Amino acid sequence: MARRSTIARPLYVLALLLVAIYGAVGIGVATGSSGVGKASFTPALALDLEGGTQLILTPRTTTGEDITSDDVNQAIAIIRQRVDGSGVAEAEITSQGGQNIVVAIPGEVDDATVDLITQSAQMRMRAVLIESGPGTIDPAALAASEDPTADPSADATAEAGTDATAEAGTDATADATEEPTATPTYTQDQIDEAAFTAADADGDGVLSNTPATTPTDASDQAWVTEQVTYDYLRLDCTLPENRIGGIDDDVDAPLVTCSQDGTSKYVLGPAELTGQDLSSAQMGYKQSSTGMQTNQPIVQLTFTDEGATKFATVTMRLSAQTTPPANQFAIVLDGLVISAPTVNEPIPNGMAEISGPTTNPFTRAEATSLANQLNFGALPLTFEVQSQEQISATLGTEQLQRGMLAGAIGLILVVAYSFLQYRGLGIVTVASLVIAAALTYGVILVLSWTQGYRLSLPGVTGLIVAIGITADSFIVYFERIRDEVREGRSLSAAVEHGWTRARRTILASDAVNFIAAIVLYLLAVGGVRGFAFTLGLTTIIDLVVVMLFTHPLMRLLIKTRFFGGGHKWSGLDPVSLGASVAAYAGRGRVRTPVERKAAVANADTRTIAQRKADAERAARDAAAADAKSTVAGTAASDPDATTADQGATSAGTEPATAPTTEPSTKAPGVVPVPSATDEPEGGSR
Repeated sequence: MARRSTIARPLYVLALLLVAIYGAVGIGVATGSSGVGKASFTPALALDLEGGTQLILTPRTTTGEDITSDDVNQAIAIIRQRVDGSGVAEAEITSQGGQNIVVAIPGEVDDATVDLITQSAQMRMRAVLIESGPGTIDPAALAASEDPTADPSADATAEAGTDATAEAGTDATADATEEPTATPTYTQDQIDEAAFTAADADGDGVLSNTPATTPTDASDQAWVTEQVTYDYLRLDCTLPENRIGGIDDDVDAPLVTCSQDGTSKYVLGPAELTGQDLSSAQMGYKQSSTGMQTNQPIVQLTFTDEGATKFATVTMRLSAQTTPPANQFAIVLDGLVISAPTVNEPIPNGMAEISGPTTNPFTRAEATSLANQLNFGALPLTFEVQSQEQISATLGTEQLQRGMLAGAIGLILVVAYSFLQYRGLGIVTVASLVIAAALTYGVILVLSWTQGYRLSLPGVTGLIVAIGITADSFIVYFERIRDEVREGRSLSAAVEHGWTRARRTILASDAVNFIAAIVLYLLAVGGVRGFAFTLGLTTIIDLVVVMLFTHPLMRLLIKTRFFGGGHKWSGLDPVSLGASVAAYAGRGRVRTPVERKAAVANADTRTIAQRKADAERAARDAAAADAKSTVAGTAASDPDATTADQGATSAGTEPATAPTTEPSTKAPGVVPVPSATDEPEGGSR
């Protein structure tokens, strides 16, 4: 029998988890800590529940060119990148009439956010000076290095394939001994200090932004000054806030930036071409050496006359280099690198092709996306603010109130059904729902604080639906326990065996719900994703509650007199559940209802094999006892015969064998129990 402390161990783990969650939020509130959001005991609300600011933007070109729907969609993607990177969650960015862009942001919006959204997106083409992984400098590696002032580009290496014209290098990776990915144990101050030490080449304690020598071209490593090196070493491209975009970069200065997907970071030379030098870009298919079209998607670039001259000069210089990143040029859109292809030969005619790496060529979707980005960057596009107004959450508040009312009614019905159907077990249902609600609320608080999550009306709907999902797990468990009791197990054994059977069903059911939530989240857009997110979150919490609370609580309750004794109001009354116990007790006596209930509560929990083995053992013991009793009775009724037999034996003759009788109805391995009137002459048994 398991000890109570062992049974209650999962409850201690759950209590520790709740204390950790709410304790962390409490410390954040007390200290005023802020991550992506602000620590609070009230979850952040989305636009439909809190209201916010709505901006209507109209894209304009300085040249008066027409704007296509693809341009508008690309502008929406860039604005979304900026908004998401700035930590604003649940923003709604849509197209209005195919020409305007509507940006709705929850809560108060400051001027900096508005400026970030409305800033024009520019495209530049720059030579790659350094490329590496996205992480920061490693202070421990720097301390162990014998030369902490080494040029961070000295050991940088990258992987890039080859192509007839130009090949994308956005998947290239690099190893720089001075700046491997930082571990979470380092603070930003430690990283900044290590970056400063490594960047201060002359050791004068001042970071210079002046090249040591006059650069001869945009690929000259002299552009990598001490300040540029410092910015590069401390930049962490894995953080979304470092990939906001909207950078108003200086075309005549080097640039430290990240790739758009956050897999690489770069030091780039001054811009040599801009979006205005590109005439068009389109998705096409690569041609083989024989002129036959293959099925490999590529991006075809066409430059203007002036752009073609510039591009010929750039490719002439880069193609003379044999190793990356010296032979790469980066295409920068909105301050982030969208592609960094290598140049394999000079391109004098202004017609270029970009293909994916040889080992991982472009898909049609990837090539189309890159072509759209390049076409968007070719337009000198700006965003004109048509209107900016505050929107209220009156409708959302009313819907929330009605939704909460529906949720309360549903909760009351679930609780009422639990007590009506399961009586005392309804206490377990209520307690489990309370724990699930507390855990869910705490997780949402943490997500609002650390990830900027905002609870929307569809998200609230997901939480209400979760009541039924959680209650369903309890019903499965309770019914399995009742099934075990009906099959003749004791109440304590029914809890354990019922859990083994119910656990498989609960895991399968929650797995289906979780997969559905993932698929819905990936395929849906807008508020539906909020519903899918809370549905998946509550499904995980349901498993945690059932494993760490409901089952351990049942194991503890079954040891009490009320539940373990099968009280009629406990919901585990064996007689009420229909457990079969014979009313006839034997010898003309009939069991009373109290005796039947006690018999069920102490029902046999052995397996069939154990019961058979015990029956055979009992039969052998009874047969041996019967034989001894028969011999003893014969000796007591005829002592002279016994003496004669002993004499005959000593004289060498065989003694007479005492006659024995075997009931003809005796089954093999079964000893019949005689009635009170069938006692042998030798005495009663």
